[in-house]
Amino acid sequence: MKKILIITCLAIAGSLYGNTGHAQVKVNVNVNIGSQPLWGPVGYDYAEYYYLPDVDAYYYVPERRFIYLHGGRWVFAPALPASYHYDLNRGYKVVVNEPKPYLHPDVYRNRYGKYKGYYGKQQIIRYSNDEKYYVVKGHPGKYKQYKGDKGNKGHKGNKGNNGRGHKD
Repeated sequence: MKKILIITCLAIAGSLYGNTGHAQVKVNVNVNIGSQPLWGPVGYDYAEYYYLPDVDAYYYVPERRFIYLHGGRWVFAPALPASYHYDLNRGYKVVVNEPKPYLHPDVYRNRYGKYKGYYGKQQIIRYSNDEKYYVVKGHPGKYKQYKGDKGNKGHKGNKGNNGRGHKD
């Protein structure tokens, strides 16, 4: 009877340990701040797609491609057509973390169409002072990470010790 109780306890402990390790991996996988574009909205550690309700198009973050309808077919391109006249910095973006949302466009049009015309009403990564966004390529705050370094102007190296060596 004791052997069965011990084996049962070990099995339960092993399954709990296995689930904890799996959860840690999932957290690491679901962070892509550095992959998001400067014009992306703040507040998200992970974004797979953005839906752009003003032009009824999508942006696929991992491949940095826009997805839009042209002639009844979905086009995957590095930029939106110039004819859209769309300002990515001011237009509203909806984060969508579902696979291939463009295959269900009516769902997203109905759900997020109310955000058409919300120009400039969403903070974007480019203008965020949150240090977690400094990893985004081109972010103007990337030099702010050195703000505690006296004498450093953000681009001329470390002069905080006035040329003296580090004392332990």
